[in-house]
Amino acid sequence: MLTVINVILVIDVIVMITLVLLQSGKSAGLSGAISGGAEQLFGKQKARGIDLVLHRLTIVTGVLFFVLAFLAAYVLQ
Repeated sequence: MLTVINVILVIDVIVMITLVLLQSGKSAGLSGAISGGAEQLFGKQKARGIDLVLHRLTIVTGVLFFVLAFLAAYVLQ
């Protein structure tokens, strides 16, 4: 049982890393921090399209990660 949970946990982590890397950047980087980032004050938009799907899938895999981690700790005891 613990082996199955650990395998699913590793797959979940790999999927989560991939989803985070596929998301588009939300900030201008260091140049935005130096200049004050005033252009982002009014340019804040919600995620749409594929960014919204990636964002929601990242949340799902994050929740699944914590559930599996707690379940693995429970089974280990």
